Amino acid sequence: MLLYAPAALLFLVFCWRMVRERRRFGNAVYLGLAVLSALAAWMFDLVSSGSTAGRVGAAALLGLMAVGLLVLVCLLFVNGLQMLRKEGRSPANLLSLMGALGIVGVVALVVTAAVLRTPVLVGVGVAALGLTCYLSFLFLSFVAYAFLYGRLRVRRKADYVVVLGSGLIGGSKVPPLLASRLLRAQSVHTRLTERGGTPVLITSGGQGPDEHLPESHAMADYLTERGFPADLIEREDRSTTTEENLRFSKAIMEKGDPGYRCVIVTNNYHAFRTALTARRTGVRGQVVGSTTAAYFWPNATIREFVAVLVDYKRTNIAVGLLFVLGGVLAWALR
Repeated sequence: MLLYAPAALLFLVFCWRMVRERRRFGNAVYLGLAVLSALAAWMFDLVSSGSTAGRVGAAALLGLMAVGLLVLVCLLFVNGLQMLRKEGRSPANLLSLMGALGIVGVVALVVTAAVLRTPVLVGVGVAALGLTCYLSFLFLSFVAYAFLYGRLRVRRKADYVVVLGSGLIGGSKVPPLLASRLLRAQSVHTRLTERGGTPVLITSGGQGPDEHLPESHAMADYLTERGFPADLIEREDRSTTTEENLRFSKAIMEKGDPGYRCVIVTNNYHAFRTALTARRTGVRGQVVGSTTAAYFWPNATIREFVAVLVDYKRTNIAVGLLFVLGGVLAWALR
């Protein structure tokens, strides 16, 4: 059982960090390390047992991982084509397709390096494989923890409900993506009101260059047209990014109640990164997500992950350079 001690310790650290602050990317990393340690211990246990059943189990686990990789590539490729057909050919909509092609490219490179064994190919293959494993680990940890975070309960009471804006259709109309946020915010507000509170709902979003009015105004109008009390809405109409959404909304909340607590509403794929930004900007509140169209979720999740990588760019660049150095050493040793 000592084999599983590192996994158990990492899981305890994860739980302790969750209790202290759930809005940390490090929580996702500790969860991923706990699962990875448990899998490695299980694999070692199977192989070292010396039994036929153990060897078959280890082979089956490796085969399952290979099949999972193949399925992932196929799903990403299909999703990439869906995004092109439904959302257009902008760079942001190509992430699923690029992910599928990237995985295929790395596998082909590693296989070619293993067959030919030329120094340059071995070095490049080692660096590419290391970087791919590192990014894959972070991505799977991100997805798993984001899924968990989206199912955690928020506080029973809150003074504000903040809805983050997004672009408008035709410069003035609320699109389905934003409508889902507003409807979720309305349901959260209703639930908080039933618990004895009277929270204020803040619609947050400024006016883009191709919009006829600020997003927050269109959002407020959408809610009032569906029966939401206009006197319980405040409009934050200066922000153009998620960070500005939170900073400017924070100023409104602190002015109204310095000891405020809030619930922030966005789409489910965006909830965890919004929580990370909320912590960084000092906003006292948790984030809930509204549903998103199934075809849109994979590409949007990859986009959110890339944005998190950029937020921690110094650490990721340092780790990336280590893998490049490993490739150089592999080339030199050949």
